[in-house]
Amino acid sequence: MTSTAGRHRWRTTVVLATSVTMLGGATSALPMTAAAATVDTTASYVLVNRNSGKALDVYELATADGARISQYTRNDGAWQQWQFVDSGGGYYRLKSRHSGKVLDFPSTADRTGLVQTTDANRPGQQFRLADSPEGRVRLINRASGKAVDVLGFSTSDGAEVIQWPDTGGTNQQWQLVKLGTARTFTNPIKRNGPDPWLQYYNGYYYLATTTWNSTITMRRSRTLAGLSSAADTVVFTLSGRPNGCCNMWAPEFHLLNGRWYLYYVAGQNVPDFNPTQRLHVLESSGTDPMGPYTFKADLGDTWEIDPSILQHNGKLYLLGSAIDGTQSLTITPLSNPYTTSGARRTISQPTLAWENQGGQVNEAAEPLYHNGRTMIVYSASACWGPDYKLGLLTLTGTDPLNRAHWTKAPNPVFQRNDGNGVYAPGHNGFFKSPDGTEDWIVYHANDSASGGCDMNRSTRAQKFTWNSDGTPNFGSPVRLGATLTAPSGETG
Repeated sequence: MTSTAGRHRWRTTVVLATSVTMLGGATSALPMTAAAATVDTTASYVLVNRNSGKALDVYELATADGARISQYTRNDGAWQQWQFVDSGGGYYRLKSRHSGKVLDFPSTADRTGLVQTTDANRPGQQFRLADSPEGRVRLINRASGKAVDVLGFSTSDGAEVIQWPDTGGTNQQWQLVKLGTARTFTNPIKRNGPDPWLQYYNGYYYLATTTWNSTITMRRSRTLAGLSSAADTVVFTLSGRPNGCCNMWAPEFHLLNGRWYLYYVAGQNVPDFNPTQRLHVLESSGTDPMGPYTFKADLGDTWEIDPSILQHNGKLYLLGSAIDGTQSLTITPLSNPYTTSGARRTISQPTLAWENQGGQVNEAAEPLYHNGRTMIVYSASACWGPDYKLGLLTLTGTDPLNRAHWTKAPNPVFQRNDGNGVYAPGHNGFFKSPDGTEDWIVYHANDSASGGCDMNRSTRAQKFTWNSDGTPNFGSPVRLGATLTAPSGETG
């Protein structure tokens, strides 16, 4: 796992096209009283220091109370986006789009460092805008009467931001850059979120990921961006299950016959990749993806992981990954969402060179349907290395249970991008935009080539398109923090 400092360095993305809002007017003198400058409280702003040209930034992407604020090369990431919240009397709180916390000086003393804290609307969290030359502003704290200042006129990335008496120096002057108003989000949408499954249903996004403990949790949000700060709600506790109490992986929930069925992997509480892992399924009492759920069935008595559901010609099939000489993709017919009705078959083994980089693995089979075509996108190589990738199977015959009826693409369809700092992208799912016009992939990845197969993997999402031959075009995994347009039709 890379250090957070490493993650911060990778955030130097291309600056997005924006419109600049010049607040106030150029003046020959620096007024020390509250200026008449105003802001759009519905918009996001990047604050650029006049002396350094760097942006006000949440240091190391922190989300905790007390995390320090610094300056950093502008990249328009969520950690550099601020919303002005009106406190009345010409004062505002500056709320981070990344953490949801507000800027705060916890003391009135000179050289107190600027931090972020939970919004309590205290005077130390309130700032007025004082006009400066060429449309820039100074941010004057209500409690101390002092200005937001880059310490020592530094021009370095990561330089400390403090409060200091209002001198009007260039290191106290900030340009407010108003970002476009299109709804956006940034990856990751969940830190520490391996094996993600995301669905949009009835006005909300629902996200479940591996916990590696005895609980199954889910997040809900009206916006994709909101998933990053949504609470993890426990929807089921595995304690007491004799064959699957703990070590929960790869949850997926599917709406079948008017109920949600939540499939998952669990075993005894022993080290990772233990031989007790089995497939299991829960059933909801209604149409709420968050349950309540009751245990429905065990789905096998041998080692198997990564369940999913394939639907073809009105029939259901359970997909998984099991040992068949190598770790292979499996398929089992179902008579209903919780009952197998035939033998498990192997439909793919790691036969290609790129599938054997670091380990012989085919796993995490996910169905994808387009224009009458049935496909499976799967993960290959080894999740503990940087070359975990996605491959593609296409059903070119009529029988999903027949291995010969599946055709494997010779090359991976989604893989690492060192330039964007994305490694081992895999174990994905698919969802539609709220208006049904766009196709999206959700997946996990590491932000370091040394990242492992652990809880440090984060959940990311991006839109994809289609090639002329009907196969998916996933493009390249995007850099963490790059501002992306939200799915079409999103409201909230």
